[in-house]
Amino acid sequence: MAIPDVSQLTEETELFEQLYGPLRRFAAVVAPIEEDPDDLLQEAVARVLRRHRLTELDEPGAYMRRTMLNLAANQRRYFARTRRALARLGSTVGPTSDQYPSDLAELMRLPPAERGVLYLSEVEGYRYAEIGRMLNCSEAAARKRAWRARRKLQAAMVGEVTNG
Repeated sequence: MAIPDVSQLTEETELFEQLYGPLRRFAAVVAPIEEDPDDLLQEAVARVLRRHRLTELDEPGAYMRRTMLNLAANQRRYFARTRRALARLGSTVGPTSDQYPSDLAELMRLPPAERGVLYLSEVEGYRYAEIGRMLNCSEAAARKRAWRARRKLQAAMVGEVTNG
């Protein structure tokens, strides 16, 4: 990759400044509870910029979201393996419960892709076709993820009502 000139750097900076707020909010939604959303966003930016300039991408926001989803899913698997290993060893290091310290516990238990689709559809107001393009899946897959997430949340809420 050739060294960019000042005008290219300015264009890259302006594009990143436009994308930062929405990407930071998305990172906060899809990041595992153990991970700082800023770290997830920073890692995604670093990985993308190793291969491309933002201005080279057709949809840089979508590309960054997909990268964050992949990273969040990997981190979620890593943290789950770590918790299982600690439980097998009978370790008291780390959390002793799978409960998240938040009112959003059930939401945080959803896989990152399902949380991401819910966030993009319910909070950001994107249509499923747009979400599919952003997350590199079909419109039907985005709808299915949202449906599954809602079904899991509903089941969890019904369980709270009957248990509480």
